[in-house]
Amino acid sequence: MNNPQNSLSEMLLDKDSDAKFKKEGLFEILTPEEELKSQLLRIEKAGRTCYKSEKKEITEETAANFVRMLIKRGHESVIEHSYMTVKFFNVSRGFTHEMVRHRLCAFSQESTRFVDYAKGGTGPDLDKFQCKFIVPPHKNIDEEIELEDGRKMSFKTMLEECEKFYRALRKHNWLPEDARQILPTAISSDIVVSANLREWRHIFKMRTDLPAHWEIRGVMVKLLEKAQQLLPGIFDDFVAAGVDNNGLKYYKQKIQE
Repeated sequence: MNNPQNSLSEMLLDKDSDAKFKKEGLFEILTPEEELKSQLLRIEKAGRTCYKSEKKEITEETAANFVRMLIKRGHESVIEHSYMTVKFFNVSRGFTHEMVRHRLCAFSQESTRFVDYAKGGTGPDLDKFQCKFIVPPHKNIDEEIELEDGRKMSFKTMLEECEKFYRALRKHNWLPEDARQILPTAISSDIVVSANLREWRHIFKMRTDLPAHWEIRGVMVKLLEKAQQLLPGIFDDFVAAGVDNNGLKYYKQKIQE
């Protein structure tokens, strides 16, 4: 099984992992590497059934080449004999809202109804807990912005005020499922996503391209690059195409000739 520590270090884990304000989402591939590689062999075996072209020996190299052939011919249904499970964290509710729009996936998401952001207690914990928020890396969250009533407040302060509101409601005996109504989209949330590799191709097509939201694109680009290493042939037709105005990388899918 994958070592979570190794996965986290590869994913450029924030040095200050306890910081309240996060600028970069992270992921961990939960499917063991050996299992991912074995799925390539399964895909070739399934595909050769269609062509009735079974070979004596199927290897990782023959499987990668076979997958490339399938994709070039547009015969991607064979790739569905597979799956990959990924946990995303240090991501916002905005990120998770976009992820669950991908219908052909299984999801397990952190619940703001049942997770008590005051750590489930009363008394001292209600004064000590901290919410974690995801903020745009290309914005100065300390810049003061004038409100319509003349006050000035930074984005950072706005989020901290939301935390105070949540704390006040919990102290007033509001249940987490009621107090959560005050939480912003920026609140950090974990989600586990499982899908077959054809669906992951669709996710990468949508979420690593330039029009994708900066947060989900930042995470998905790193996941795509890792998946390209682990699963040769499946995602080879995705190539780095440049960076956006904020310096974030994006990918394009090559047109098959």
